[in-house]
Amino acid sequence: MDDLRATRDKIEIQELLYRYARACDSRDWALLTSVFTDDAQLDYSSVGREVGSRDEIVGWLEQGLSQLPWSQHFITNIEIELDGDRAKVQAMFYNPMQLPGMADMSYCGGRYNHDVVRTPDGGWKSEKLVEQNQWFVNPIPGTHE
Repeated sequence: MDDLRATRDKIEIQELLYRYARACDSRDWALLTSVFTDDAQLDYSSVGREVGSRDEIVGWLEQGLSQLPWSQHFITNIEIELDGDRAKVQAMFYNPMQLPGMADMSYCGGRYNHDVVRTPDGGWKSEKLVEQNQWFVNPIPGTHE
């Protein structure tokens, strides 16, 4: 693969992950939907949600994140394995947030695992996301224990 194209692809895939974070924190559900293919499968089972379609999970995130006074997703340590028009992506996340009804800040961290594909227009979208929430500090009592 051409080194320049691989570099450009990796930058575009990183920007896709950053759009995911911005969409969640700005509560921009159309932008969040645009990160994924129409038939994407999203797995948030590490936080108690069954695997679902893009639209099901975006609706679930809208319902949950809209209740938070604020959140801020940081995505880092992005590793991308390119394979033509497909790529496997693993990235770490750190997510401080203010949970409803709680005075102290809460925060969690873990990994995002994406399978991404180049779309017919040349851009990249995620067709599969598995969130691995590995830790949670100061959750709402009775959750994430």
